[in-house]
Amino acid sequence: MITTLESYVRGSWLAPADEGTVLHDAATGAPIARISARPLNYGPVVDHAREVGGPALRALTFHRRAEMLKALGKHLSARIPEFTELSLSTGATRRDAVVDIDGGVNALFVYGSKGVKQLPDSNVLSDGDFEPLSKSGAFGVQHILTPRPGVAVQINAFNFPVWGMLEKLAPALLAGVPSIVKPASQTAYLTAMVFREIVASRILPEGAVQLVCARPDGLIDQLGPQDSLAVTGSRDTAAALRRHDAVVANAVRYTAEADSLNSSVLGPDVSPGDPEFDVFVRMVATEMTQKAGQKCTAIRRVFVPAERLDAVQDALTARLAKVQVGNPGAEDTRMGALASQAQRDDVRRSVDTLAAAAKVVFGDAHGRPANFSADADFDAGAFMSPVLLRADDPDREELHSVEAFGPVATLMPYDGLEQAAELIARGRGSLVASVVTGDEGFAAGLVAATAPWHGRMLVVDRDNAGDSTGHGAALAQAVHGGPGRAGGGEELGGLRALPHYLQRSAVQGGPQLLGALVGR
Repeated sequence: MITTLESYVRGSWLAPADEGTVLHDAATGAPIARISARPLNYGPVVDHAREVGGPALRALTFHRRAEMLKALGKHLSARIPEFTELSLSTGATRRDAVVDIDGGVNALFVYGSKGVKQLPDSNVLSDGDFEPLSKSGAFGVQHILTPRPGVAVQINAFNFPVWGMLEKLAPALLAGVPSIVKPASQTAYLTAMVFREIVASRILPEGAVQLVCARPDGLIDQLGPQDSLAVTGSRDTAAALRRHDAVVANAVRYTAEADSLNSSVLGPDVSPGDPEFDVFVRMVATEMTQKAGQKCTAIRRVFVPAERLDAVQDALTARLAKVQVGNPGAEDTRMGALASQAQRDDVRRSVDTLAAAAKVVFGDAHGRPANFSADADFDAGAFMSPVLLRADDPDREELHSVEAFGPVATLMPYDGLEQAAELIARGRGSLVASVVTGDEGFAAGLVAATAPWHGRMLVVDRDNAGDSTGHGAALAQAVHGGPGRAGGGEELGGLRALPHYLQRSAVQGGPQLLGALVGR
């Protein structure tokens, strides 16, 4: 008998009234869970967050809330092996699970630590210094940040069922704002497993978190001017929710993180045999195959000096040929399955579109991977070969507008910094770009030219490669988001995430009162 996912709302677990939709194991095709195909009555759910969870959180200081995050991180850490086993059903390997599960838990620790070390033991945060508005200094202005008495709704994507929840939950809870979590249906069973442990820990006050395993129809309609909405998903989904009547009319705080055509650039100073050359090839191959390429930060466009294109193609195809695709639980598997066969079909269509502007130089989007494990069932699972394309004409529009959200990347030539920057910008906004070079002048020039199109940039050379966190790692300490196509939102970035959930107000008065207000 397969599991029927329940929602956790208003302090209790709620079973769905319908049989729901069957969710399948990405690698075996076996049914693993059911999720409701009907929405809930969301008015009381949102009211519970505002009226019960919010006051309970705001009764605590930043320090107390930070300690809760650290305690929750410890509780979930002890159960990472159990979460990892279930994660295999999403198609992820155990190495992939580290990015999602361990990465999500780490966000709790980062925000817990920052809350204790960098925030006051109060519920009011100063924003800048007291500024006198009179010659005597007896009257002035102080900006402050205080928790908003609303709810933070998060709508997440299928590719990171744990990290996607926890990276949004950590700053919201630290700010003192309750959350409602809506996971993507396809991998909601893993989110639900982790959420059950959050509830079982009894660390968070009642109403601080709720989980919705149901259709979200009507949820956003309940949001008002003190609420916020954080969305991770496709560009079309992010754009549609941005135009929602409740978001527009009520000025709901909105942030979106969407898929994007992220780039990686090999510097013109790098030749085959250089340490940077090997670093570049390894990084691109990793980003193509980790999580089966289902990362919003994965490298999609690979820019190489024209005279190095053949060498990079040869090195990259040789490395991809060694990647064994198959059973996510097997030790020798380096790439598991995509999240579902429907997702794989979508990737195949995108590859077919890209193939009109580029030629496939490795892999077959429609066929069995050449290095496929014997203990996996290609027909039953959502398996796919890594696919590398090469476009000798980098001006084709498809290359800068079509994303295959899977193990797919396209090699393109560039001639000089100016053209590289222009081609990168044609992606119209990305989460991250990376450059591998030993030429500091080239790196600085490329960063200055393209940073406005990115939320994060990574510069790697032979000296820092061993310490680098990698192109695709979204860290709690660094901004995650990007302009334009990437959604125009911003998450994480350490304590930069808190103002999304706090209200900035200018308070005018005497310096003694204003100093006392912010704990000076």
